[in-house]
Amino acid sequence: MDSANLHPEGQNVEKILLVENQMGIHARPAAMIVRAANKFESDLFFEKDNEQVNGKSIMGLMMLAAGKGTELKAIASGNDAESALEELARLFASKFDEK
Repeated sequence: MDSANLHPEGQNVEKILLVENQMGIHARPAAMIVRAANKFESDLFFEKDNEQVNGKSIMGLMMLAAGKGTELKAIASGNDAESALEELARLFASKFDEK
């Protein structure tokens, strides 16, 4: 865990995730992120270049224009925040089942 602070509704956790798949965050990886994020109650946001988007929004994620090699800060807030970021880290590490 990179950092954790107590939040009134649970934990507030941040983690840096690296986009490793060749095509970056396009529609299919964005949909996979949203599908994974929606399994959790925690609020989830992604940040790049001081722009923050809702991690449960396909369009928001695609608007980040996160290509291969981009580092995204994932921020989760809620009772299952740590679990949410662990699952997202696994998804990013799998390169979204792409090459």
